Amino acid sequence: MTNRSVDEITDDRKLSDIERDALTEIANIGVSRAASSLRKMVDRQVLLSVPSVEVVTHQSAADLIGQRETDDLVAVTQAFSGAFDGRALLIFPQKNGIELTRAVLGADVSPDQISSMVEEALAETGNVILNGCVGTMANMLNQPLSMSLPTIKRGTGQELFTVQCSPPEQGLVLFFFINFAVEGRDIRGYIAMLMDVPSLAALKVLIGEFIARVMHDDLGNTGLTPAE
Repeated sequence: MTNRSVDEITDDRKLSDIERDALTEIANIGVSRAASSLRKMVDRQVLLSVPSVEVVTHQSAADLIGQRETDDLVAVTQAFSGAFDGRALLIFPQKNGIELTRAVLGADVSPDQISSMVEEALAETGNVILNGCVGTMANMLNQPLSMSLPTIKRGTGQELFTVQCSPPEQGLVLFFFINFAVEGRDIRGYIAMLMDVPSLAALKVLIGEFIARVMHDDLGNTGLTPAE
């Protein structure tokens, strides 16, 4: 067997258009549920959506973030395991993390209190969003997943994606661009799921099964039967 580059492996694992559409729809349902929970926490209108999903290398993920964000980043990270394993990251520019903390804690909290509570507030918020997204994905794919407690990491995109999976050249990133808007706050973020190649292959199989179920249900609702 010849050694293959990570780019060649990534080409094999690229999502087809129908897989990308299905995964984007699943992710949107997940973040919508997370937005509802977050709305109760901040007592403000919260809009979350996933406009696009891509499978990229760790270096490409770091480059994508670097093209958009020049400041240091803060990430809430949780490991997940089950039919597919990996680590989920909710990533914000550092200043957006502080804005989110202010939104969660409320206007009456002093700057000193915000400074001391930022880690706890970010971990709680990240737990809500990541569980909403990853948990919904697992439920819709009919597969249980367990998730670890959230931890906080800080650094550049390069540092975040290098530290989270070792060796990074053996892993890929399922990268969700998310639109993240909290009423009256300038906040944006990203979701990334770091997985090795076998886990991503397992996920693609489950997505295929999900698509087949949806198509079968649609045919059943019309009274038609699949062509032989």
